[in-house]
Amino acid sequence: MTRAQGGDLDAFEELVRRHEKRVYALARRMLRDPHDAEDITQQTFLSALENLDRFRGDASFGTWLMRIATHAALKVLRKRAGLDTVSLDENTEPDADGRIPRPEFVADWKESPERLVRRRETRDLIERALAELDEKHRLVFLLRDVEGLSVRETAEILGITEANVKVRLLRARLALRERLTRWFGDPDRGRAPHRHDPEPPSPPGESGH
Repeated sequence: MTRAQGGDLDAFEELVRRHEKRVYALARRMLRDPHDAEDITQQTFLSALENLDRFRGDASFGTWLMRIATHAALKVLRKRAGLDTVSLDENTEPDADGRIPRPEFVADWKESPERLVRRRETRDLIERALAELDEKHRLVFLLRDVEGLSVRETAEILGITEANVKVRLLRARLALRERLTRWFGDPDRGRAPHRHDPEPPSPPGESGH
């Protein structure tokens, strides 16, 4: 990074090689369009090159790139004509009201999550589940759990409060877990959740609510 800031383009190209896939993956997940993701990736590195002198090392270079890419992708999301996107403005919904949704389906998983994650088809299902989340919860999950940004960084990027980041992240995690449980859970051991005490498992074949 020091060499790149000093004008060494070879050093900057090395930074691009190290981080290009990660930037593209984030943009692809946010925009769900490979062409838009490629454009955002190019924009991100052009912007980084033009603003290298502003990088102070308060965060890692990778985190700095994620911020640039996220801002660029958010602009695309907000400008898409005819796309019914959910506003990211925290004032449009009282996310921090303390209410936590209860899952509709609970079941033991047929296999351990560790074994499932190693399968390619499992990763594809996780991507599908993530794409089904509404936009504001999906973005928080991507920035916090996929990219590893802090609550403060996520709040700053999305323009919401840290409290809203925490609530949206929890809701996203619960929604993803429920979707994945419907795919990977053992229906013979499924049951409807109870508000207080655990209920006994439903009889075989009754895996719904």
